[in-house]
Amino acid sequence: MGKNVKWKHLRTYRSNTTCRICPAEGKAPQREKWASKLDFVLSVAGGFVGLGNVWRFPYLCYKNGGGAFLIPYFIFLFGGGLPVFFLEVALGQFTSEGGITCWGKLCPIFTGIGYASIVIVSLLNIYYIVILAWGLYYLLQCFQHELPWARCRHSWNTANCVEDTVRKNKSLWLSANVTSLTNLTSPVTEFWERNVLSISSGIDEVGGLKWELALCLLAVWIICFFCIWKGVKSTGKVVYFTATFPFLMLIVLLVRGVTLPGAAEGIKFYLYPNLTRLKDPEVWIDAGTQIFFSYAICLGAMTSLGSYNKYKYNCYRDCMLLGCLNSGTSFVSGFAIFSVLGFMAQEQGVAIADVAESGPGLAFIAYPKAVTMMPLPTVWAILFFIMLLLLGLDSQFVEVEGQITSLVDLYPSLLRKGYRREIFIAVICVISYLLGLTMVTKGGMYVFQLFDYYAASGVCLLWVAFFECVAVAWVYGADNFYDAIEDMIGYRPNGWMKWSWMLITPVLCVGCFVFSLVKYKPLTYNKFYEYPDWSIGLGWALALASMICIPMMVVIKIIQSDGSLIEVRNCFTHWTPTASTPSPNTATPSFLYSPAPVLSYGRSRFSSRPTPFPTIPLSRSALVRFY
Repeated sequence: MGKNVKWKHLRTYRSNTTCRICPAEGKAPQREKWASKLDFVLSVAGGFVGLGNVWRFPYLCYKNGGGAFLIPYFIFLFGGGLPVFFLEVALGQFTSEGGITCWGKLCPIFTGIGYASIVIVSLLNIYYIVILAWGLYYLLQCFQHELPWARCRHSWNTANCVEDTVRKNKSLWLSANVTSLTNLTSPVTEFWERNVLSISSGIDEVGGLKWELALCLLAVWIICFFCIWKGVKSTGKVVYFTATFPFLMLIVLLVRGVTLPGAAEGIKFYLYPNLTRLKDPEVWIDAGTQIFFSYAICLGAMTSLGSYNKYKYNCYRDCMLLGCLNSGTSFVSGFAIFSVLGFMAQEQGVAIADVAESGPGLAFIAYPKAVTMMPLPTVWAILFFIMLLLLGLDSQFVEVEGQITSLVDLYPSLLRKGYRREIFIAVICVISYLLGLTMVTKGGMYVFQLFDYYAASGVCLLWVAFFECVAVAWVYGADNFYDAIEDMIGYRPNGWMKWSWMLITPVLCVGCFVFSLVKYKPLTYNKFYEYPDWSIGLGWALALASMICIPMMVVIKIIQSDGSLIEVRNCFTHWTPTASTPSPNTATPSFLYSPAPVLSYGRSRFSSRPTPFPTIPLSRSALVRFY
């Protein structure tokens, strides 16, 4: 293939299918492109280097055997994460379409993949930004004479609040009775639960709105809107700051952390390998889900970002470099976090396991508590929450950009005229904000956890990733997709990508998916509160809302066909070109061959193939059995 490849833009021979754009019918408007390569690189980096790298990976590493956890992590990285990440970016670049319409071009019968992705990312965008509202609230609280979570002197504190300086006094512990010891709380915990959240007794008791958090949530949505309202022109410029400054903050916090007393013990605790943990299936489940979370795949966002690349852009090279950046950031973040946790454990005279937290517990309890023990605590608290905000903000607006691109490409004639795109973005932001208000009530934390546990769960992502690989490798054809990639970047990538799409990634996804269901545990809060059955049912409804899209669209596509073999075959794969993509009108999957060649690759690989099936009308039931 290479530079001598000629794509022939021919009409399809399908009876009831019309190309959106054919040479005789005129050209579509040119699609907006990234102003420079760096715009794309920083946008992708900002999209998947987020909060999970800082607060989830280090905890999973320590929890699942330290350095031993890197074994399943790298297996899933090279066998699943990188191949699917590259697949999505290359698919967007090849089709110049967002996360829904790209599948309608490449493999119409699996259009449900795009709809599943848009459901997941829409739900994700509703609750993920709530974390930024919490972070903004904490950042604003830092601008006081003293950090409000450092002392037990405030109206929200209870009689059980004990400052850490008092806890270190062993005479207190010797004189106190056992009952009172079990009820003691720290000022940082009470600030989080009683001031920030004002948490209720359960999800049944939603309570009133926390207006401070509601205003913070509104502020971050407004920031998000203005970051993306002009499309990639604005997004590509904002990420120059939002995607780079957090790395500077991380380096500063890393240097500060490793110079603290007790840091070495914390780092040892983080990395010390325990190979016996590899026998536990949950270790492998955690590794797989962490990879899919941290690479922001199966959300349609990477496909949408790739769709703004120029057709000849070398996306393979940059995807590999971005993968190294993402996983490297996760690994280095562990040193920054556990060095501080080691210091905190030494200061309190407790084991590191007693202070290690994950998720919001790390960001809003453990680390804020640690900075109160450092010199200049306000400075370090401000730096930490600025880093947290920027890490989350660019992930948020990149995911929203992916959501908007997918929906605009679905209805281009309606949403691309004038200022309709900007208005549509505003509508999406307002709706998401209103739905997110349920998570800034007194019972909002329970709602937040419900969304986090089910709506964008690892089970949903694994389900989508499996069908992405099936659609590209087995229906469209891995060799055909490799030919397309070669036409774009000028060479064929290493064969491990193709074998991953065809075999390794589907096997890993199925294995992790099955074990996730087998090891499923109902959601709890703080290990004590058990969610009622109706809320668990609601959670599964959120998960199934995305997963059901794929089989549902398969059935719909088959029903919509007129019953002839060629019509159902066209449900499996066809091509609709765009004006900016020199690609074929029709691409034939590796196991279905057209009676006349539609592509001319400069090879005889396609044109010389025989036609294995006669084009004859069959009943719909016979077609379903046949395929």
